[in-house]
Amino acid sequence: MRGIPGQIVPVNGRSVYVEESGQGPDWVVFEAGMSCGRTCWDPLLPHLADRARLVTYDRAGRALTGTATRQRSIDDMAADLVAMVEAVVPGKFVLVAHSMGGLIARRAAESLEHRLQGLLLIDPTPVTAPMYDTWDRTAKQIDQNLAVAQLLTRVRPLARLASRNIRGLYSKDTYETMVREDFTPAGVAQMRNENRAVLAAVRPYRDQPPHPPKCPTVLLAATRPPASTPRGRRLAEGREHQRRYAESLPDGRYEDVDSAHFIQAEQPHLVADRTRQLLS
Repeated sequence: MRGIPGQIVPVNGRSVYVEESGQGPDWVVFEAGMSCGRTCWDPLLPHLADRARLVTYDRAGRALTGTATRQRSIDDMAADLVAMVEAVVPGKFVLVAHSMGGLIARRAAESLEHRLQGLLLIDPTPVTAPMYDTWDRTAKQIDQNLAVAQLLTRVRPLARLASRNIRGLYSKDTYETMVREDFTPAGVAQMRNENRAVLAAVRPYRDQPPHPPKCPTVLLAATRPPASTPRGRRLAEGREHQRRYAESLPDGRYEDVDSAHFIQAEQPHLVADRTRQLLS
């Protein structure tokens, strides 16, 4: 699975590492969530490989793209996504985005609206939910936890401990790649940068949200919290705001999924099916 060929693509004075796989007349582009890169899509790709060209990538500052030179905003990441698509994808495509990637995809859709065939949002960050009223405190706690993890990942056995929540979701070769690329001091530093980017985006996305995508949009919401972080009430509030967003769109559909947050890893058949529907 990890033998996918890749290339460095220049975007906006930076660069991103892009992998292409699959075959077919159509195209699907994937935008990962916070702390994740191209590898988080590995369980899903085989289910779509006979249907379309599949484009996964590492955002600037992540994994094989090298370290970022400055703090980047969600808008910066969206601009990079647009530039990458313009450089790699020749025509219309379906955009699939997970978690924080949903914020990036929504902003990028404003520039890509004439090329978007469909948008699939996988448990996207619900910034209008009440939990984000005090997200400054939550983001501070996350950053403190990541600061400790940044030190611990200098020791390889401790890096594996820090990555235990994803070990059971991915194949051995994908997991080993994640540990090698993402669970390192530089990788965790980028996680901290992306955590800050989400915090900075909460108020703008509430006050002046991106224009609604004009393409068919499907939103898949996870109904199970991660085993390590039970948060039933907050999860239900988040789902309600995800539902409101999907139902506010001109062509939006909301769907509950029996899964924790990484739906593409737990339910790859379902995600592939919804992607195929958008391609059709």
